[in-house]
Amino acid sequence: MSDQPYRQRNNDRRVGAWLLTGLAVLFGGLYVAGYLFTGDRVPRGTSVAGVEIGGLTPVAARAELADGLRARDGAIVVSADGQRRRIDPAEAGLDVDVEATVEQAGGGRSWNPARMWDYFTGGDDLEPVVTVDETRLGEEVESFAKEIDEPAREGRISFKGGEADPRYPEPGQRLDRAKAEDAVVAAYLGGDEVVPLEVDVVEPEVSEKKVRSAMEDFANPAMSAPVVFVLASQNVVLRPPAYADALSMKPENGSLVPQLDEKKLLAALRPATSSAELAPRDATVKLVNGSPKVVPGRNGVTFDPKQVTEQFLSLVVQRGRNRTMEVKSVIDRPDFDAADAAKLGIEEVVSSFTTQFPHADYRNVNLGRAAELVNGTVLKPGETFSLNDTVGERTVANGFTEGFIISDGVFKEDLGGGVSQVATTLFNAAFFAGLEDVEHKPHSFYIDRYPIGREATVVWGAVDLRFKNDTPHGILIQSWVNPSTPSSYGSMNVRMWSTKYWNITAGVSDRYDITEEDTRYVEDKDCVENDGYGGFDIDVYRYFRRAGSDELVRKETMHTTYTPSDTVICGKDPNA
Repeated sequence: MSDQPYRQRNNDRRVGAWLLTGLAVLFGGLYVAGYLFTGDRVPRGTSVAGVEIGGLTPVAARAELADGLRARDGAIVVSADGQRRRIDPAEAGLDVDVEATVEQAGGGRSWNPARMWDYFTGGDDLEPVVTVDETRLGEEVESFAKEIDEPAREGRISFKGGEADPRYPEPGQRLDRAKAEDAVVAAYLGGDEVVPLEVDVVEPEVSEKKVRSAMEDFANPAMSAPVVFVLASQNVVLRPPAYADALSMKPENGSLVPQLDEKKLLAALRPATSSAELAPRDATVKLVNGSPKVVPGRNGVTFDPKQVTEQFLSLVVQRGRNRTMEVKSVIDRPDFDAADAAKLGIEEVVSSFTTQFPHADYRNVNLGRAAELVNGTVLKPGETFSLNDTVGERTVANGFTEGFIISDGVFKEDLGGGVSQVATTLFNAAFFAGLEDVEHKPHSFYIDRYPIGREATVVWGAVDLRFKNDTPHGILIQSWVNPSTPSSYGSMNVRMWSTKYWNITAGVSDRYDITEEDTRYVEDKDCVENDGYGGFDIDVYRYFRRAGSDELVRKETMHTTYTPSDTVICGKDPNA
């Protein structure tokens, strides 16, 4: 048997193996050649946002892409409601991640055959990888939104002067922030086109129909006629102009709901009930035939405010006789009764003081009126007296006239001139009663008819005289004026009635730090000439001893600086 066939099969196998090996070497070589040829280059024909980077290495592609996009990295113009805004991408936190973009485009070495194949057959126009700072982008959009947003004008009804005034609603608008941010990002590197932003309509909570219903159901009936309260068998009429300010309507669940300001209603009702309501009167102490007497208080008649406020909104929408409401009377007792007044211990004169003043009609008027307003004031323990609060503003309507005051170191005319004499007299009476000095201001320069270092001036709204009753007893202030005449001085008089608590004595230092006066020329038509004198410092001492005791409890020192009283000559300075 011959072995020829066997050798032939062996040769065939060897040829096949060599063939396969050759093919493998061929394709391997092509594969390696493809890897070496394509290298790490970006696929040919590739562009990013129109910038050609195909066939470039990643380094070159990144440089080319950065340069190409930089030229297109301009402002983004957005518009909404007819307004435009240029947004700087950098300010809005927008940027391109060049490295990630090149990597996404296929830059970089790879043994993947598909990657190699894509190098020859690729070439898409890709979008860049954009990074966004959400906070900064939101701030840019919000800034523009503030120019676009308009809140809806809500429907409402106002009440004034006895009439109801409707205001009908109007829609508002609001920039859609989320869509605006998306639109800005999408427009980045997209060219010079204006990007429209979406604006949403904001509907008002209360519709026009609801406003008309509120007018018909509540507002018009409420203003249609007076309401009547029957108190202590008397009719108290409250007309719409008086209570209109107490009414309002509040949006609630899409409708206007009536609201009542209870304090404003009661404030409007008090004057209207004055004829039917008897206010309580506290007990007090008054001088009767020259002696202090307790004057008993008086009960008053009032009403329960809740009864009125709880039913008022229902009452004002009624018609005819149904707009009348019976109000239950309530006894209103005084807070301070006769027993309380007796405990004040106002029994004797504990201090008194008198100052003199030269004749002037304005002094008689102004001092007399101020004394009248102060007379009869009762200070309970712990209470503080204020001259300005007690006397009030010095006006013609309040009974005052023009007189001389000191302003900026010179005399001039003004309403209430001379009232400082009342302040000085009160201050000294309080001084010797041992009351606490809360506020007092001496005149700027010394006036010789006043006690040196123990005097006070007042100016409405600026300078006050205040003293506190820090004794355990009540204080009754008695004040009166003996008018002056062309041939005699007048006097301002104050007495303090109480129970003697302190025995007060006073002392005074010598004058020191003497200053010289100047001469001033005043060209004002209201100029008042004055012979000047110098200024000085002085100290006044107050010594406190308990009533009936010689033991010194404490000593107080009050320091006063008097400025010079300048010589005033009316006219032009001859040396000027």
